[in-house]
Amino acid sequence: MAALLELADVDARYGPIQALHGVTLSVEEGEIAAVLGANGAGKTTTLRAISGTVRRDGTLRFAGRALHGGPDATARHGIAHVPEGRGTFAELSVWENLRLGAYSRRASKEDFARVQRYFPWIESRRSQQAGTLSGGEQQMLALARAFMQRPRLLLLDEPSLGLAPLLVTEIFRIIRELNEQEGLTVLVVEQNAHIALQLAQTAYVLEVGRVALAGPSAEVQQHESIRRSYLGY
Repeated sequence: MAALLELADVDARYGPIQALHGVTLSVEEGEIAAVLGANGAGKTTTLRAISGTVRRDGTLRFAGRALHGGPDATARHGIAHVPEGRGTFAELSVWENLRLGAYSRRASKEDFARVQRYFPWIESRRSQQAGTLSGGEQQMLALARAFMQRPRLLLLDEPSLGLAPLLVTEIFRIIRELNEQEGLTVLVVEQNAHIALQLAQTAYVLEVGRVALAGPSAEVQQHESIRRSYLGY
């Protein structure tokens, strides 16, 4: 496999505050990679640096080409970003949210059919206002809307946040299906280290804006500091 996404010595700032310090990572085509770390470690900022929503320096490459510009340019490259907090348009219907997911291109009936294959409940809720959905349904709608973009890379920020364990299991099952059946590459930021390490092939652990540990998920899971700090044994 070839690296689809490459970051080399990436810094990021919020005004005078530097949040990332020389972050280097890569995500192979067709894999799932996880970014772990405590609150404030720089996980969300890493995704924002990729999607161009924070000031950044360093080298970012996607599919062998330099990654420049803000969110619109990132979307045109084939990168979809599902932020923490889901970001659905609460006043719009489920169907209108999906249509906005394909704003950068013309959606087809096939696109809607593909989405409904993974999210079959959407058809019966298509006219429902998105803000009236449950938290789990809103997270699934955010995923479905991102999938409408037909991305090569999906950036997911804390998809399990605030959800019941059964819903978390279902959402991660869908993420795995999209990866296995659609070949979708995924970079997921997640505080639930147990489920993230089970899902991903590769893991990166951030501490205060730096990569402290990286490697195959199975190896990272056996690291003593990870077991003690994130896995509880």
